[in-house]
Amino acid sequence: MLSRRLISIAGAFSLALTITACGTTTRQQVGIGTGAVLGGVAGSAVTNGSTLGTVGGAAVGGVIGNEVAKKKK
Repeated sequence: MLSRRLISIAGAFSLALTITACGTTTRQQVGIGTGAVLGGVAGSAVTNGSTLGTVGGAAVGGVIGNEVAKKKK
């Protein structure tokens, strides 16, 4: 179970590194990546390492990170 959780965390971290490696990143891209990683970790922890929980948490975290990083007008 611990190895499954570590693999999920490593996968989310690798995805975030891949996204941020594409040239200059915007504030919104960093927010999405950070939210996805934190959401994936939280989803994995809440669902005891479930892949669906990790992916769902990453998706929700990405959306929240996107909204938080938007510039206020």
